[in-house]
Amino acid sequence: MKIQESAENYLETILILQRRNGSVRSVDIGNELSFSKPSVSVAMKNLRENGYIEMAANGFITLTDKGRVIAETMYERHTMLSDWLIRLGVDAKTAVRDACRMEHVISAESFEAIKRHAAGNSGKTNSENEFSRT
Repeated sequence: MKIQESAENYLETILILQRRNGSVRSVDIGNELSFSKPSVSVAMKNLRENGYIEMAANGFITLTDKGRVIAETMYERHTMLSDWLIRLGVDAKTAVRDACRMEHVISAESFEAIKRHAAGNSGKTNSENEFSRT
């Protein structure tokens, strides 16, 4: 099931905050994203109802397995695409901004091809990579 870009951003942010702080509350998400408390509250309700997060009675938020898969996918795409664009000579601020948009629309197939290429292995033989001179 395809989820909205905003939901992917929230899940990725939860993952980042969990790694950074160990625990996450709605206020942490709002502060990180500069979103209002009501906006975050509505988003958390939707994510909880769709099985992407769990909220404890004390307000702490954890990703479900389903939510973690999406969060880790978005995080991997974001970091790899940002790093790759920077290595290509794109200004870091622009690279991060562009990677944030790209991570939501790129297909799994295209992302894997970019990953292989960035790692120096396009999956083709050397003769296939060379231009034809005839």
